[in-house]
Amino acid sequence: MVKQNAFGARLLQSRHPLASRTMARPAQRARIIRESGTRFNTLAAIMDLTLDDFDYALPPELIAQTPLPERTASRLLVVERGVYANRHVHELASLLHPGDLLVMNDTRVMHARLLGHKASGGAIEVLVERPLDGHEALAQVRASKSPKAGSLLHLEGGIDAVVVSREGEFYRLRFRGVDDVIALLERHGRMPLPPYIARPASAADEERYQTVYARDMGSVAAPTAGLHFDEALLAAIAAQGVAMASVTLHVGAGTFQPVRVSNLAEHRMHGERYTVPAATVDAIAAARARGGRVIAVGTTTLRTLESAALGGSLAAGSGETHLFVTPGFRFKVVDALITNFHLPKSTLLMLVSAFAGMTAIRAAYAYAIEQRYRFFSYGDAMLLSCQNELPD
Repeated sequence: MVKQNAFGARLLQSRHPLASRTMARPAQRARIIRESGTRFNTLAAIMDLTLDDFDYALPPELIAQTPLPERTASRLLVVERGVYANRHVHELASLLHPGDLLVMNDTRVMHARLLGHKASGGAIEVLVERPLDGHEALAQVRASKSPKAGSLLHLEGGIDAVVVSREGEFYRLRFRGVDDVIALLERHGRMPLPPYIARPASAADEERYQTVYARDMGSVAAPTAGLHFDEALLAAIAAQGVAMASVTLHVGAGTFQPVRVSNLAEHRMHGERYTVPAATVDAIAAARARGGRVIAVGTTTLRTLESAALGGSLAAGSGETHLFVTPGFRFKVVDALITNFHLPKSTLLMLVSAFAGMTAIRAAYAYAIEQRYRFFSYGDAMLLSCQNELPD
């Protein structure tokens, strides 16, 4: 076990803008909210949080480019009220308690990337965001010059697509002679590895960039915390007396989009489709009744559950979430979170900072870098507990 005091002291000695404000006593922090007059459940505006408050320096060699040979071999940094434990994912069953509930995102990654060229000959790359029906989809199109409505795109597999319109950062494409966009992608598309993995997708990624419990096709990125689980680990967790349930959130291409505004109150999240089954709502109620914790595998699972509870209590059903979680958000459902390490200035780093506390996350990331943890999609993981308070 390692105390975080040295890292907390390092933060206090720095000129970081939150060093004084976030160390206020709880009563003082509550007064900040009361006097602010705001009705938002986030402190981003109250405390003038900006994009720079979520920046950190990461040595490039710590960005994992390939998965480890075994899914459960990744390191697991357990962060619990100022104490760190360096563990491994294969030990996770021993860190959970009988009566706990593990909730996972069962989305499956589409072969969403297609290469091709414009009618003029210029090379293009298409990343499908969301099939709209059997023959149309929203997609990102990367090209030297943005295609206009009516343009014809020639894609792999002899597929032609017409640009119907521009919709924000995405293009609406109509695929000619196609009545099942997802089937088209599975035949001719490529696995859409994140942009920070500096290599083409390989045959090994076909397996390793999917969770072993992936079921519902529709994501353009994997729910990466789930990549650490294999069947043996899931069996060991069940043998520990831990129940399991699932939700679905189809991760969109917006997960890789940078936050382009300094003032976080101005940022708008891309919509992502989710489903919370009634069986999962019942499983969470049962876990609460027996005194167990609700443990989310990944930020996508957490956002799904908290989105479904925005009305005051957790409700089953499907919808589209634009939930942007920043420090000060009140978590209603999730007690603990298994998550990978996230990019600087990303909305996911903001989410885990809200969940575990800004100071705790800053210190934990500094410790992880010092200890040479592996970062991002194919990297190592953390186990965090919810603090559910103002930034600490």
